[in-house]
Amino acid sequence: MAKNFDYEKLGFKCGLEIHQRLSTKHKLFCECLANFFNDKQVQKIERRQRAVAGELGKIDKATSFESKKNRFFNYQVFERSSCLVDIDEEPPHIPNIEAIRNSLSICTSFNCEVPDEVQVMRKGVVDGSDPSAFQRTMLVGYDGKIIVENKNIPVTTIFLEEESSGIVKNTEEYVEYSLDRLGIPLIEIDTDPVIKTPQEAKRVSMEIGLLLRLTNTAQRGIGSIRQDVNISIKNGSRVEIKGFQELDSMDQIIDSEIERQLSLTDIISELEERNAKVGHAVNITDIFNNTKATLIANQIKQNGVVIAAKLIGFKGIIGKELTNDLRLGTELSDYAKSSGVKGIIHSDENMDKYGITKKELDDISKKLELGKNDAFIIIAEKKDKAEYGMELALERARVAMVEVPSETRGADSKKLNTRFLRPMPGKSRMYPETDILPIEMNQILKEFKPEKTNVESIKKTLKDEIKNQQLAEQMLWSKDLQLYRKIINSVDVSPTVVSSILLEKTKELRRSGVEIEKLNEETYLEIFKEYANGSIVKTAIGEIMSLVPKNPDDVHKIINDKSLHRIKGKELEKIIKSFDTQDKAKLLKDVMSKYRMNIEGEELNSLINKKGS
Repeated sequence: MAKNFDYEKLGFKCGLEIHQRLSTKHKLFCECLANFFNDKQVQKIERRQRAVAGELGKIDKATSFESKKNRFFNYQVFERSSCLVDIDEEPPHIPNIEAIRNSLSICTSFNCEVPDEVQVMRKGVVDGSDPSAFQRTMLVGYDGKIIVENKNIPVTTIFLEEESSGIVKNTEEYVEYSLDRLGIPLIEIDTDPVIKTPQEAKRVSMEIGLLLRLTNTAQRGIGSIRQDVNISIKNGSRVEIKGFQELDSMDQIIDSEIERQLSLTDIISELEERNAKVGHAVNITDIFNNTKATLIANQIKQNGVVIAAKLIGFKGIIGKELTNDLRLGTELSDYAKSSGVKGIIHSDENMDKYGITKKELDDISKKLELGKNDAFIIIAEKKDKAEYGMELALERARVAMVEVPSETRGADSKKLNTRFLRPMPGKSRMYPETDILPIEMNQILKEFKPEKTNVESIKKTLKDEIKNQQLAEQMLWSKDLQLYRKIINSVDVSPTVVSSILLEKTKELRRSGVEIEKLNEETYLEIFKEYANGSIVKTAIGEIMSLVPKNPDDVHKIINDKSLHRIKGKELEKIIKSFDTQDKAKLLKDVMSKYRMNIEGEELNSLINKKGS
């Protein structure tokens, strides 16, 4: 539901970062396959990572934060889709020329300038998503634009970079990654923060995604495109929301983030009025020596400790809802969890659900010297984790008194809110890649002339080809547009028929439980070839698809086994004569009822009318 905010009054600003995998045969800096499906795992390696200084001599705040989590990382190594380059045991190879050319096609389509020379950079990343603790990236385009609903949206930069590893398992002690995805060429498209509403952000994201698809350089499928959104409001802070894969809820999640920031600014005023302060950590393990609170008792049995801290003037505020199922207590807990603790307990919660007694609460109040407007938070964990988790939670509480923090947050499409991931990264994590020479883009452009993709021209072509204008619009946005184009360019068949099958029949079959995604391009081509040469009728196309042929040869077998050959001409005339009725409507109905998979209705109708004349 829209929140009905006055975005102009709020000073809402928004910019986008669109990340799209490119469709190439090989990875960006090695010869491993970029199509990683069904590869064989051959090894597993383990690494630890630490933050290092960037080109400016400083350690980035975000990488330092990740490094302090002190987790180790496992990496699944594969036979054909990973190599020594991926695990940082071999220098990167010469950059993939196919990926560079694809990126130039994209830059041209977004009206970008291309630098004469490109320097590959390293971007520090210590969350384990790259075994080397950095991601390689290069600026390939700048000062571009895309026009959306007659508005000029500046595309400030386009980067060509490596895709990260895919998460397989995430625990408190370690994260396990799959290296088959690492190093696939990825384009990042950044816009100026000129977007004025969440709905406009959603529309611009859709148009950028559409243009990327139409360049025929992009991979398709779940996870191949990700949208990140940078937003800010007056008195708030710039926040990057990561992880939009589906756009349906983008505007609602942005609205939720606006509401969160507005609620946090209200809390700042309220805490200031209360003269709020943040206390220090106190060990209160002795209070719970004989506790019935299972969560706390289990930690003490495992040689854990219980620590608490007083938050002066915070009573009733920690549990205050900021937005959809999100409270200040959630924010404190999310920070604490970065240390590896499972969360916090705070005094605005119902203590009965933890099994904490009134006596234990009285003892906590006495030990912390709580006043009537004071609150507390508790962490039960191993000593080092508990202390670091409390340090992070208290730091977030201090920030809550003065500002909305600038953060990287994750999009939650189920709860329609955002959750803390890490502090906002800065420029300190960038430094040059010394193993790769600068790339002479002028030399590449002498040999390769990228074509500009014109969306309006493609729209017009589709409307001319597909007589049903609704289908034409759907096809423009469909994931099957490239397949549609390949079919009509290879087979003499009506574009309207092809579009109706790809858009409507596939949806119908999917709803009935058919695994339609298993059909490959070659099979689709073979089915439409059979239809084009008159071997089958249109109705039989859906029947063949419902049986999910796995290769083109299966199409012939299904046609024979299911007796789906088209009946026409003399053979059809003979069938018509075999029906003992002179009623044209009844004859048409009876014949079609028995032979609907074999007869084209138009031919049948023509022959019946001819017979009766």
